[in-house]
Formats: sequence, structure tokens, C-alpha cells
Amino acid sequence: MNIYELTGNYEHLLNMLYDEDVDEKALLDTLESIEGDIEDKAEGYAKIIKELEAQSKARKEEAKRLTESAQTLDNRIKMLKSNLFNCMKITGKTKFTTNLFSFNIVKNGGKQPLTIDGDVPKEYTKTVIENDTSKIRQALENGENLPFAHLEPRGERLSIR
Repeated sequence: MNIYELTGNYEHLLNMLYDEDVDEKALLDTLESIEGDIEDKAEGYAKIIKELEAQSKARKEEAKRLTESAQTLDNRIKMLKSNLFNCMKITGKTKFTTNLFSFNIVKNGGKQPLTIDGDVPKEYTKTVIENDTSKIRQALENGENLPFAHLEPRGERLSIR
């Protein structure tokens, strides 16, 4: 269901925009073929933009819901694995096979965990130098000429209200 009534060419355009297989060239050709004054075209564009924004928001909310649901399942998996691990350790049965699965408690791979217990001598440290972009920006905004940096012009965007 559209939030605005779309007519003819704009309805066709919206359907094309939803179709992920339609390439950008076909979309641009369809846009060029729509006749009318700039005000009429702008209103048609705005209706489609608002429709797509609403659909995008709905899909992002659904993606968030699904991500949260997956996280719940991941947490349940961790709980079950932890419980089984603890039961195997307590009973001393750290390796066995059933009709469907093999179970084994093994050492983790990768690098052995490291814990720092005190002050580290300088030869074991790294020095990282970062640009102070806030200070550079402030100097440029105050009119200072810095040979190593400059402010870019602000971009422009379309506002539809």
C-alpha cells in the first residue's frame, strides 16, 4: 500500500524502484520519459521518495527485530554450551560419542591469552601519534593559514518537507 496515490508513470516507476533487478539506466530512462512541469515532476518524485523512505524505515525496524531475535538465540546457545561444558567437566566425561554426535573438551586454538601484571618497560610499548583534527579545524575556522590542511566547501542536499 502506498502512502500517496500515484498515477500512471509514477506507479510504474515505483514498481521499477522496488525491483532490484532493474538497472539504474532503465530507471533514468523512465524518469526522463515522464512529461510535465518541474513542479509536477517534483511532487511525483517527492511522493515516491516518501514512499521509499517509509519502506526503508519499516525494513530497518524488521531487520532490528530479527537481529535481536537472533541475539536471543545466540545467548541461549551459549547458555546450553556452557551448561554442557560444566556438566562434562564435573562428571569427568570430557570425551564421548553418541549415535549422532561426538563430544570432546579441547584447548582453544590461536595465541595464548596474555595478562599484563604491572608497568611495561618502554621497549615493549608503542607510541601512536594522532592528528588533533578539532584543534586543526578550530585554527582554520579562526582564519589561520595552515600549509598542511584546509577546509572543504560544504556540500548541498535536497530538502523535502
